[in-house]
Parts: sequence; C-alpha cells; structure tokens
Amino acid sequence: MKKKIALVTGGYSGEAEISYKSAITVGNNVDREKFDVYKIDINHSGWWYEAEDGSRSKVEREDFSITDNGNKIKFDAILLCIHGTPGEDGKLQGYFDMLGLPYTSCDAATSAITFNKRYTVAVAAFGGINVAKSLHLFKHTPVTPSQILEQLRLPVFVKPNNGGSSIGMSKVSKAEDLQAALDKAFKEDNQVLVEEFIKGREFTIGVFKTKGETIVLPVTEIITDKDKDFFDFEAKYQGKSQEITPAVISEEMGENLRSAAKKAYQLLNCRGIVRIDFIYSDEHSAPFMLEMNTVPGQSQASVVPQQVRAMGGTLKDFYTAVIEEALA
Repeated sequence: MKKKIALVTGGYSGEAEISYKSAITVGNNVDREKFDVYKIDINHSGWWYEAEDGSRSKVEREDFSITDNGNKIKFDAILLCIHGTPGEDGKLQGYFDMLGLPYTSCDAATSAITFNKRYTVAVAAFGGINVAKSLHLFKHTPVTPSQILEQLRLPVFVKPNNGGSSIGMSKVSKAEDLQAALDKAFKEDNQVLVEEFIKGREFTIGVFKTKGETIVLPVTEIITDKDKDFFDFEAKYQGKSQEITPAVISEEMGENLRSAAKKAYQLLNCRGIVRIDFIYSDEHSAPFMLEMNTVPGQSQASVVPQQVRAMGGTLKDFYTAVIEEALA
C-alpha cells in the first residue's frame, strides 16, 4: 500500500512565495507510484488541505489529519517545503514530534539552532569550522555604529539573525551607511547579526543522508552580477547571479569544501536535505561557513535541484530517498 505523504508549504514569513514555488517542483517530482501526496498550505488564514480540484478544507490540528472525499486521511510522513517560520525554525518539528509523525527536515532542536545565524556559527566554530568574526545584536539593547566598528572592520554584512532568502540584508562599506543597514535588518527581526566581510569565492553545497550514509552533492559556485554587492534576494530568485554546478575548482579546494560541509552536517546533527553556504577565503585558502539552510529552496531557480542533476540523479529518486529516510 502506498504511503500517505503531506507536502507542507506556505508559512508565515516573506519566504512563503519561495515555499510555494518549491512545493510545485517537489510535487511534480515525487514518485506517485510509491506515495499518495496531499498538499497542505499553512498560512496566516489557517491550515488548509488543497485538493487537486482546487477546493480547500481545514486540517484537523489535533492529529494533523484531513478529510478527502469523505475519508479521514492520516499521514505516514511529512515532506516539509516551508522556508522560514514555522517550518524551518523548529516550531512545526516540535508539533510533529508530539504527534509521533516523521518529517523530512532536521529535528526541532537543530532547526531552532540553525535558524539563528549567530548560534549556528557559534556551534560551528566550537566544532572547529572556520567562521567570520561577528556581533550578535538585540533590539532591546541598542548598540551604536561606533561601538560596532570598535570591534569589527569594514566592510561588514548586516542581516536579520533569523530567516533566509537574504531578506533585510545589506553590505556596508562606509561607516555612515551602517545605521541605515541596522534599521533595515531590525525591521525584519528583533535580532541582527553583523559579520565581517571575507574576501573570496562563494560556494553552496547540499548535503543529505540516505540509508545511513551522508551524501555531499556537487559544489556550486555563486557568481553575483557586477551590479549586485552580494547574493541577495534578486540574485537568488530573479536571475541576478550565475550558479555554476559543478564548480570549476581544484580537487584540493573541492575536498576542503566537501569535508567542511559534511562536518557541519554531522556536527549540527542534521537530517534530510540541508544546504550550507561558504566563502573560500583568499587570505587563508580555506572555507569559512556562512550559514545553514535546513529547508533549502527546491524551485526551478534553486541550487539543490541543479546539484542533484549534476550528480547524475533524478529529482524523483532524490525525493524518494529523502522521504524513505524520514520513514525509516
């Protein structure tokens, strides 16, 4: 009998639009001979089952079940496609844990830690992974630009500490621009990370686990268009960058990146598919970890599908492996 899978999308953040795009790619590539897939849309208006005919009905939150054609459906596993809250920060993971439902992402603790950029790099640094020097700021305890620049050197990146897709992020090269960047980031989050710029090439790497083996996908190099200072929302989703998969790099550089990605995945006790961003420092000739995405984008414009194809695999086989790992 086919397993019943809830494809959960939407979310409460500005990343919801990417979640819907990811759900289309995933939904189109899940093996329907092995799984019955039901789309669940979690948004500010409620939790909804969206049937194939477009009709919507409420999800029963007591046991995360739905009614379809008069039949009560209880799920065997959850295929998470929510970027941002509540699908990437541990909230839904804790809920599913209480219900005893397996899911395709990291557990609640890892999701909560990795959603916080500062805590992620702190754990990574403790485990011996290179990270940039940074400051963790809180809205309730204001810090002036001059106090920041006493501890960090320009240029710096200023970004909301929680969330993704580079929303609210700025690169600051002049001291007089720092306050505006802080204000922009604090509009998105009550915590902000200010991080020193590392000169080097930018890479991103998908990692997942299947049948007990940790698999590192081919490395992608990110080359942002000259009119963009960094890999921001437009660069990620509106064609303002080049993504070269597999990256054209030396075997030594590739091995250093793959080793760092695998180490980070294991150090932070990850599950499912995770994407990890690095800068390969010109000064140190070594990778520096920037952040970790525990529910990475799966849209047509996203990196992970590119990496799966570059590895010689199909998305159907890939999502089957991810679902079966959750079920196991």
